[in-house]
Amino acid sequence: MNIKTLVREEILNQEAYSAAEVSCRIKLDANENPYDISDSLRSRIIERIKKVPLNRYPEPGSPEFRAGLARLYGVDNDMLLVGNGSDELIQVLLMTIKGQASGVMIPIPTFAMYKISALNAGHKVIEVPLDSQFDLDTTSMLEIIADKSPELIFISYPNSPTGNCFDAGKIEVIIKESNGIVVVDEAYANFSGKKFLSYLERHENLVILKSLSKVGLAAMRIGVLIGCPSLVHELNKVRLPYNLNTFSQIVASLYIENEAEFQKQADKVVSRREELFDGLKRINGIHPYASDANFILFSCSFDTNSVYVKLIEKEILIKKFSTPEVLQNCMRVAVGSSEENEEFLGALKDIMVGEGLESRST
Repeated sequence: MNIKTLVREEILNQEAYSAAEVSCRIKLDANENPYDISDSLRSRIIERIKKVPLNRYPEPGSPEFRAGLARLYGVDNDMLLVGNGSDELIQVLLMTIKGQASGVMIPIPTFAMYKISALNAGHKVIEVPLDSQFDLDTTSMLEIIADKSPELIFISYPNSPTGNCFDAGKIEVIIKESNGIVVVDEAYANFSGKKFLSYLERHENLVILKSLSKVGLAAMRIGVLIGCPSLVHELNKVRLPYNLNTFSQIVASLYIENEAEFQKQADKVVSRREELFDGLKRINGIHPYASDANFILFSCSFDTNSVYVKLIEKEILIKKFSTPEVLQNCMRVAVGSSEENEEFLGALKDIMVGEGLESRST
């Protein structure tokens, strides 16, 4: 049997999402929070988990968690859908909305799973390059909206991997002009302080995605979708019945009860981000881009391959890009703790001096 004859062409013609499998002492490649939760909160989680009957399914639809989210965000329960990270919610959207004829529009570069999941669901993907400032090319996007009327548009805010927040006015114009759903993905909003939640009142076609992964709960895979009730009603038909396990629901509810503590941690990451940015700026040949997220994209005045490999030899893992063209010779580093940032910067400088890419400064 030839398996390839049974697999859809869209799947055969793409590469799977690549998550690094390199084991390193300092891991700064996946935009994870460098700080674990407090011991007191961990103890509370363990106490609640002890009471879980493992022979029972989790509560379908996560009603307690959704009720808490409704209070936290000031929206109605029927505007919320939760899932295994934003990835599952992106997949649910793509399975629900048509898109096969008019396409799914994304700016590039952006979060890879928008395109991968769209192709997997049988959609056409319309890519629109960002402008020279890594902002939205609204002229091109509005032309595509007028001509093709894409049913789904994904906008990461802040954008991954560039780290910046797009101009809010440009996003609202796109929402107003679109006849389809515009998804504003706020996975990194805790680090930017910029949110589109208030726009929901005036735009029925706006959907907001949120994630608890970046604030310190990546292991639990918890994503949140907020949209108009009529859309959420349809999305619920596609959501798998027991999609969010009981342990994740417990931790998610404790997040809501302790949201201020998690935000303090995010604010700490922002402080470390500024220190990391300043450190990168002081290295000749490194050109960091301002970031609203918990990572920094930087371009290099040299080929990045040897530097990337030598960082791994020092057990420091970051993210290297080769495509699209605008990201050639670019790397991305997640904000670590003060100690991790300092070791990364020192290693990067030493490697560049050893490679003859920078003269050692005093």
